[in-house]
Amino acid sequence: MVGAVSPSSKYLMQKMLSNINFKTATVIVEFGPGTGVFTRETVQRMRPDCLLLVFELNDSFYTKLREEFKHDSRIIIRNKSAEHISSVLKELNKYQADAVISSLPLANFQSDLIQTILQHCKQVLSEKGKFIQFQYSLTSKKYLQQYFNSVQINFTARNIPPAFIYACSNATKIS
Repeated sequence: MVGAVSPSSKYLMQKMLSNINFKTATVIVEFGPGTGVFTRETVQRMRPDCLLLVFELNDSFYTKLREEFKHDSRIIIRNKSAEHISSVLKELNKYQADAVISSLPLANFQSDLIQTILQHCKQVLSEKGKFIQFQYSLTSKKYLQQYFNSVQINFTARNIPPAFIYACSNATKIS
C-alpha cells in the first residue's frame, strides 16, 4: 500500500506540480497522498473555487488528512481506491478533472488494476488535463503510453530515492 521509503522531497513536489495550470484548474484529483506533501502545496496554489478530490486507502493517512483539512470545504478526502475516480466525480456532479496527481506505487500493482485506473483517468481528464505520476523506475512507461497520446518524462535526483515524473495527456502527438 505504501510505496515510498520517505516523504517526497520539495524538488519532486515542485516538478510534479509544475505540470498543472493552477490559474484555470477547477478540479484536481490526488491519488495516494500519504503524509500530504503534494496535498498541502496543491491547496496553497489552488484557486478559491477549485475542488481537490483526494483518494487515500491507508486508514492512518486518511484519518490524519481528514483531520488536517477538515475546515477547507474545497478538499474532499475519500477512503477509496483510485479506480473509483469516475463514480466519485459523478457523485459530486463533476465529470472531468484538470489534473490527476498520482503517488501510487504502480510497480506494486497487478496489471489489471493499473489498466483500470489509467482507463478511468483517461476518461475523466479534460481536453487539456494531465495525469501526473511519479515512480522510482521506468517500468510504468509502457502502461502510460497505452492510454495517453503524450507521455513526457522528467527526472529528479533530489529525492530519496531519485524519481521519474511522468506528465501524460490526451493531447495529440506532434510528429
